Amino acid sequence: MGRLTTHVLDTARGAPAAGVRIDVEKPGSSSPLKRAVTNANGRTDAPLLEGAELAAGTWRIVFHVGEYFRARGDKDAGRFLEDVPIVFIVDDPAAPYHVPLLVSPWSYSTYRGS
Repeated sequence: MGRLTTHVLDTARGAPAAGVRIDVEKPGSSSPLKRAVTNANGRTDAPLLEGAELAAGTWRIVFHVGEYFRARGDKDAGRFLEDVPIVFIVDDPAAPYHVPLLVSPWSYSTYRGS
């Protein structure tokens, strides 16, 4: 059964990023299909999408990192990054898709994890 998962690591602190709001969208839609918030481990409590929810096609995950850094009192919050949208393609809905985000107030990186 396919599923979409994520986790967020705060590379400025070297720790999981708890409390990051995440929206899952189909590009072109007017509202998120799903919303979640990362837990103490920087992960969501359940997969973002799974089973029939995870259809083939183009998807977008938006990580609201500006909110996260402001809530932490980071002096650099919102000076460069506000939202990080990751647009990716699901070509096999039966497969697992793990889209992690490594982020600081100044940069981010992602990859297809396992």
